[in-house]
Amino acid sequence: MGLATGRSRLPSCVSHAFLVFAGLFILASIPCEAQLSSSFYDNTCPNALTTIRTAIRTAVSRERRMAASLIRLHFHDCFVQGCDASILLDDSATMQSEKNAPNNNNSVRGYEVIDNVKSRVESICPGVVSCADILAVAARDASVAVRGPTWTLKLGRRDSTTSGLSQAAANLPTFRDGLDRLISLFSTKGLSARDMVALSGSHTIGQARCITFRDRIYDNGTNIDAGFASTRRRRCPVENGNGDDDLAALDLVTPNSFDNNYFKNLIQRKGLLQSDQVLFNGGSTDSIVTEYSKSPSTFSSDFAAAMVKMGDIEPLLGSAGEIRKYCNVIN
Repeated sequence: MGLATGRSRLPSCVSHAFLVFAGLFILASIPCEAQLSSSFYDNTCPNALTTIRTAIRTAVSRERRMAASLIRLHFHDCFVQGCDASILLDDSATMQSEKNAPNNNNSVRGYEVIDNVKSRVESICPGVVSCADILAVAARDASVAVRGPTWTLKLGRRDSTTSGLSQAAANLPTFRDGLDRLISLFSTKGLSARDMVALSGSHTIGQARCITFRDRIYDNGTNIDAGFASTRRRRCPVENGNGDDDLAALDLVTPNSFDNNYFKNLIQRKGLLQSDQVLFNGGSTDSIVTEYSKSPSTFSSDFAAAMVKMGDIEPLLGSAGEIRKYCNVIN
């Protein structure tokens, strides 16, 4: 009988084990794509969220308006090159700050609150929690502080090393925007018309400057209640340059509580800004406004869901960007 020729064969169990090992090795060699996670700081800074919440509660208790300002600050950050805390950066020799953008200058506020929160967090977990995540948490906690909805936050954003000043004018909505412009702008950020209406509902709290609603209350249009316009004119003179910075509550009924009165106001033609009233003016979003005016719970749940979606706009993850030590300057 002749000798067998060819390669010797390994026992099947050894062969199977080798294949499993090889497969695991291949999987291990594929880089994991970083993702936002609700448990991101559970091990690296377990007291971060409690520390932020306490600071935000204190800030809002001192000034109720600050709740609206912090929600808006997060919004204006996310709409310009993503949720990366670029809005917090100051001017420098090599950078022009987003704070100088027309839609931010003398309008967006709350920077000092975020700086204070960052200082507190750095004292317990140096170099761990990003300014971008602090903005997201602060917005959520500000909502809760004025009896608004809460939501589960996804964390793990990192901070940009660049400013998006050149993008701000194109990417941020203005008080003069029409409905089509608003829908288009939000759509470019992955947000639906319903998301846009829900997020606009944050105007149930906060205040606006006379310069942003002067034209609306003096143009004698058909989409504004005459009595409402008359009331607003008392604190907003008709002449440009006179009383431009005088403030009026966006929601005249319950200006300090997060509720659905904003939508009831729109139905009564009592939206303060033009960009508010266009949401209920015979257009495609009228039905959403009506729905929210009748169902506070639907508005609250939709607002929370939209805030989560907004927080997902182009975050810096993994090794991108940095974790700033101070929110107003890069490391």
